[in-house]
Amino acid sequence: MNLLTIVVASAAFLLVAYYTYGPLLARLLRLDPNKATPAVELRDNVDFEPIETKFLLSQHFSAIAAAGPIVGPILAGVAFGWVPALIWILIGCVFIGGVHDLTSLTASIRHKARSIAEVVRDHMSQRSYLLFLTFVWIALVYIIVAFTDLTATAFLGQRVLENGKVVSGGGIATSSLMYLVLPIVMGWLLRYTKLSIGWATVIFLPLVGVSIWAGQLLPFDLESVLGVSRDNARRIWDVLLLIYCLVAAVVPMWLLLQPRGHLGGYFLYIALAGGALGLILGGEPIRYHDFTGFVSPEMQGQSLSLFPMLFIMIACGACSGFHSLICSGTTSKQLARETDAKAIGYGAMLLEGMVAVVSLCCVMKLAPDSKVLFNAAGQLDPTPNLIYALGIGSFLEVLGIPPQYGVSFALMAFTTFIYDTLDVCTRLGRYIIQELTGWHNRFGRWVGTSLTAAAPLFFLLQPGVDASGKPLPPVWKVFWNLFGASNQLLAALTFLGVTVWLWRTYRARWVLFVTGIPTVLMYVMSTWALVAMTLPKFWDAVGVFQAPRDPVPWIGVVLLSLAALMLIEAIRVLVGPLPQPPAPKPKGVPATA
Repeated sequence: MNLLTIVVASAAFLLVAYYTYGPLLARLLRLDPNKATPAVELRDNVDFEPIETKFLLSQHFSAIAAAGPIVGPILAGVAFGWVPALIWILIGCVFIGGVHDLTSLTASIRHKARSIAEVVRDHMSQRSYLLFLTFVWIALVYIIVAFTDLTATAFLGQRVLENGKVVSGGGIATSSLMYLVLPIVMGWLLRYTKLSIGWATVIFLPLVGVSIWAGQLLPFDLESVLGVSRDNARRIWDVLLLIYCLVAAVVPMWLLLQPRGHLGGYFLYIALAGGALGLILGGEPIRYHDFTGFVSPEMQGQSLSLFPMLFIMIACGACSGFHSLICSGTTSKQLARETDAKAIGYGAMLLEGMVAVVSLCCVMKLAPDSKVLFNAAGQLDPTPNLIYALGIGSFLEVLGIPPQYGVSFALMAFTTFIYDTLDVCTRLGRYIIQELTGWHNRFGRWVGTSLTAAAPLFFLLQPGVDASGKPLPPVWKVFWNLFGASNQLLAALTFLGVTVWLWRTYRARWVLFVTGIPTVLMYVMSTWALVAMTLPKFWDAVGVFQAPRDPVPWIGVVLLSLAALMLIEAIRVLVGPLPQPPAPKPKGVPATA
């Protein structure tokens, strides 16, 4: 079997799902094209602004995709083999992830584009609302930590290709900085001139390609510019990226989020189409293991169990709780028609599943003894962004693109996806602080954003060595599985809230199958994974209790406690009686009395 078979079969499966299960979900949710959406009713051109479906799809796709459907499939594919990873990607995004995104988006637009937390408050309790908000804010901090450090790592060092060409991390940094300027200029021109979105795309999208080419000619290498070590350069990039998040999360959406999301979405389409086309034309055989066993080979110093770790290593690309925050945080405020939710919510999730399949192909093409899978000590230690870049570079080479530019393009795409997630996460964190405090003015905007951007600094600026002086893994590696577990638990809690809303609204048996079963699966797998990763750190090698100094296991305990309390609240509501409608007013009494 070769990679062509996998890509074509996966694409066909996802396409059939979109045109069969997607319309069924739309009918069950009773999406109405004539019903005014919050973007239309509450339009303020700052947070609420309806935009065309094709442009919202690009922005939403760019925001949800990020590095998740790249990093997760690569790590899981290396750990357990490509077959279990592929099965979870395809089944997960069709019957779980796509349902999660569509129902959370629909729930938000049916509640005036309010967050899933507020939907929970309306249909469960004020206590559930506070628990959910706290859980979400902690999960957002984890996402920012993991993705910030991943981006900073991509800006460092050099990658020597098989043909001897060098791809500079400093060049990727230059390209990324140039890329951030382009949407700002585009946003100003769209706002204050007669430039149409079509012509803006024609002008600025090629300029993104120019930035990829120019970046390697003008590398911005902090190690050499400031004369600092690689570890310190990474920390400086971490701080600079968080400053970017701080600014990007408070500026109007038309200035950065919308034009950058538009360009980033097309960038994703090009990366997906180019990789898939190269796979189809290249006809490369599958070389990597189809299945390594229910326990992975030792990777990063430990072995992992397929159950439950597969389901939390591959989050984005199969199911991701983070998507509900995008759906109910920014996308629902821009949806022009209710029926657009099928393309935006369900369709974008299936597209992300295809991104995950292409990323998995970057592993499948490797021989099991490939050098890129091992570190300098000969231990299995894959670096996902490098594996992805080399894979996409080889796929694009089939189309006549030189490897160094193909690899640069892939690394640039990788960081582009993360940018979209970083500033959206910070913006959503700001929304949560504002909801909790009631500070919806300019002061609250800056306080909420500052707290959300500052919290990750605590983790990112930790020493790079342990108490004995032994180097620690990069921060993103420490946080990835914990991010995955908390992210999937967030998906379970979102499903929980949506299931309560749907059951109280429709009292239909389909709710138990469409959202109820995914709720149980995601809740079991995520809590199982969190328990396995967190509780052993409270005992030493001989079984004696010890309080860990590392804050990560303590936060894991907090997340588990919040999830347990949310489950208790949901069960209490589901088994209780429906709320009684208000008694009719006596005749002759005004409705406002």
